[in-house]
Amino acid sequence: MKQPYWLSATEISDAFRARRLSPVELLQSLLQRIEAVDSKINAFTCLDVEMAMAQARFAEQEMSHGRSRGPLHGLPIAIKDIIDVAGLPTTCHSKILLENTPAADAYVVKRLRQCGMVILGKLATWEFAFGGPSFDLPFPPARSPWNLDHQPGGSSSGSGAGLAAGLFPLALGTDTGGSVRHPSAACGVVGLKPTYGLVSRQGVFPLSFTLDSVGPMARNVADVAMLLGAIVGHDPADPSSVAAPRTCFDNDLERGINGVRVGFVRNFHETDLEADPEVTAALDDAAGVLRNLGADVRDVQLPSLKEFAAVNRVILHSEAWSIHSKWLKERPGDYGQAARRRLMVGAFISAGHYVAAQRRRNQLISAVDDVFRDVDVLLAANALDPAAAFPTQPQEAPANVRQARTPFNVTGHPAISVMSGLSKSSLPLSMQLIGRAFDEALLLRVAAAYERATNWSSLKPAI
Repeated sequence: MKQPYWLSATEISDAFRARRLSPVELLQSLLQRIEAVDSKINAFTCLDVEMAMAQARFAEQEMSHGRSRGPLHGLPIAIKDIIDVAGLPTTCHSKILLENTPAADAYVVKRLRQCGMVILGKLATWEFAFGGPSFDLPFPPARSPWNLDHQPGGSSSGSGAGLAAGLFPLALGTDTGGSVRHPSAACGVVGLKPTYGLVSRQGVFPLSFTLDSVGPMARNVADVAMLLGAIVGHDPADPSSVAAPRTCFDNDLERGINGVRVGFVRNFHETDLEADPEVTAALDDAAGVLRNLGADVRDVQLPSLKEFAAVNRVILHSEAWSIHSKWLKERPGDYGQAARRRLMVGAFISAGHYVAAQRRRNQLISAVDDVFRDVDVLLAANALDPAAAFPTQPQEAPANVRQARTPFNVTGHPAISVMSGLSKSSLPLSMQLIGRAFDEALLLRVAAAYERATNWSSLKPAI
């Protein structure tokens, strides 16, 4: 029988309803797993056992009296440490905010509590979701459960590592230049960057006002869809929040994809940046799987990764500097070296360059929307290499990450990371699927069809 800590959220929900498992029993299993494994992978920055157990007992009591808050009732979740949870530190993995304990929940956390979820604690991130895996911070960097010498991706590093290691079934991350999809790729889990504006960022420490998104992460597509349904909703407290129609994102996951038009973006990994051969082979295999499922797979071309990256870089660095400039002037030594170096770049970007980048951004959005006139979903590379190893010396700069994620932060389209293979060195390989704005339902349906046709999501690291 599968250990309770390896159960998916959907399986847990079914087990709760059938009284085969209780919230307290599940939490006890997860806490034992966390005690056995987390000292190796450093997923948590804050684990509140007492709070989690109180929530699990309360959920169990409600269920025993016949009250159901829906499919997420009693399910545990862990939260990236830039998202506010009342009473728990939001440190952003930095000395700057070590004493920061918010009194109120972020909007998305309020939604989770309304669903009766059990909040375990806060998860490792790169410093301010930007610095990179660093050894000069208050907490050690998270590590990949597939190989402890390798990075788990970032900046939602604890979310990806903890999911892959069976520490929790669901997590929240954030994505500004790929920070949900990068750890999902490196750790072999599923992560969705929703359409910009679909999920409120209220109570989330910002990196870039016009690029940030909050996204659900899990070990399979159905669980991501279920969690997404809990956190969407218009929030007047977030100026970017959009009043999109309410959708049950998991209703059509079994429907299949016969006739769905899939555009294969080859230029990202063939000409813009030449991907590792194993990544290229896995992408070709994925296109074949989708074709065999009845999809109409055809080649399409988008503007180059270089163009998207330049726009993302100017906007992100400019907006990040506007947030951090005061602390960088007054407390530069309290930043880690990697974050300080990256954040300082924004000081040298002019207003003219920022405006030009935003204008070019609008042109890039139009270019992608034009492609969506002829296709329904895009298939593209995610990470162009298997996960990188940590530097051999802590003071060394981490390896440059080659990726194709930033285009869809620039354009705002929804993008999901799905495991697409295992490298010869036993590290996960991944792909992206991208949908039209606010068409997460179709995007998730295509991802679920691919997942069912392959066995990648069933693989687990031997930790």
